Amino acid sequence: MRVFLADAILIVHFLFVLFVIGGLALTWIGAWRGWHWIRSLKFRIAHLAAIVFVAGESLFGMMCPLTEWEDALRGAAGEKNFIARWVHQLMFFSAPEWVFTVLYVAFALLVAATFWYIPPRRS
Repeated sequence: MRVFLADAILIVHFLFVLFVIGGLALTWIGAWRGWHWIRSLKFRIAHLAAIVFVAGESLFGMMCPLTEWEDALRGAAGEKNFIARWVHQLMFFSAPEWVFTVLYVAFALLVAATFWYIPPRRS
């Protein structure tokens, strides 16, 4: 049961990462293609808030709560099934913490700049 819950948290974490990265890509593509939904104020605020949260965690030296919960559920053995191992390889890289902080803050600034260059519209 613990491994199942850890896998569920990993999937939620992966979807969060997809939202943050994919949200920016879809915003740019959508602006180019004329998609109206990418100018939704709710979507854009949620997207900006998500990356600001990640950048803030990194600036304050905090570990992501989803990672902490997953690690606690997996325990010392760190049991992972086939899919969980692959998702982990996609999401987690080995680098100094400062590298991630710079990347997260730069990405947050890019999302904020996109907020200005491709402004949302109230519905």
